[in-house]
Amino acid sequence: MRLAFWKKKDQKNKKKKSIFREWFDAALFAVVAATIIRTFLIEAYTIPTGSMEGSLLVNDYLFVSKVAYGPRIPNTPLAIPLVHNTMFGGESYSKSVQWGYHRLPGFGDVERNDIVVFNFPNGDTVVKEAPEQDYYALCREYGRRTVTGMNTIIVRPVDKKDNYIKRCVAVAGDKLEIKNGAVFINDKPGQLFPHAQSTYLVATGNMGLSAQFLEDNHIETERSGRNNQYILTLENSQLDMVAKQPGVVSVSPLNAPAGYIPPSPGQWVFPHDTVNFKWNRDNFGPLVIPKEGATVQLTPENIALYRRLISIYEHNNFEERGGKYFIDGKEITSYTFKMNYYWMMGDNRHNSADSRYWGFVPVDHVVGKASFVWLSHENGLRWNRLMRSVSHLSN
Repeated sequence: MRLAFWKKKDQKNKKKKSIFREWFDAALFAVVAATIIRTFLIEAYTIPTGSMEGSLLVNDYLFVSKVAYGPRIPNTPLAIPLVHNTMFGGESYSKSVQWGYHRLPGFGDVERNDIVVFNFPNGDTVVKEAPEQDYYALCREYGRRTVTGMNTIIVRPVDKKDNYIKRCVAVAGDKLEIKNGAVFINDKPGQLFPHAQSTYLVATGNMGLSAQFLEDNHIETERSGRNNQYILTLENSQLDMVAKQPGVVSVSPLNAPAGYIPPSPGQWVFPHDTVNFKWNRDNFGPLVIPKEGATVQLTPENIALYRRLISIYEHNNFEERGGKYFIDGKEITSYTFKMNYYWMMGDNRHNSADSRYWGFVPVDHVVGKASFVWLSHENGLRWNRLMRSVSHLSN
């Protein structure tokens, strides 16, 4: 035993590390450091779809701040580093050890109009290879649309669900309502963002719209109607410009009327109860976002709003029998929420699968706040978006 541990060893007798050992130590340090940074500080994210256009574009590469709302302790600590949920066709994590929800202190809480990355709350189940008689029941239970040829159940932990990015339009306790496509929060008009998009019916005279004008301004034409009518996807900042074009007679929102229920159940909005909630994507609510500690009375008319929240998100043994409600076999007539919830919507309002379709986002699903775009490309680099803050690009 070497008692004089404070004395330096003879460097001449120190065995030199092999090249392999040096590379291994360097790689191990890099993986550990990157995992810590990714878990507790920042994480890279790529915009995969057009649901946030024109605020955030497909192939925007951005960093998400974990410290903005406080980093979460992983639910599944046994996982392959730097991999989200799958690898080589299989799961990249083990569920043998699972921890509950814990979040370290951060700089603040989710606020209205933040652009937030979160785990998709309705994506906790992948269905494939289950008995056919159970398949549709499972899809209904977990709120999934059916997919032909897939039939197994995989229930993923919260931190391994797919990542989504949307704008938080309402926080816990807010009253949300959508009237003819316009969002109202606590009975006041929500903030309008210049690059947020929707579809409009543009009526013109005999001249029609110039194809060069549409191309120069990157205006997407969904289709051209009869009598020189166009259905265009327009940003808020483009409305006046289009209205002032020669020959334009009117520019009007192309929204579903209040009370209209789409014929296909796949297009129904949350809570998918068309008897008690005759809502659609453009006329929705009013609805109060659940808040920790708040209590609601449960009735057959409103249970569709809270069924998934009570049983799946807040992990209760919830049953419905004969128009009555039970938790752990005890009848209840009201429920007190254990967590805060948020309402997330895409800025591309008619091309976004968001809270209008699958409901509330629990606080334990929140990953972080979109911080800045470090790379963006489409047929070459988008130089005007490099190293720009998300708040600058989206507000």
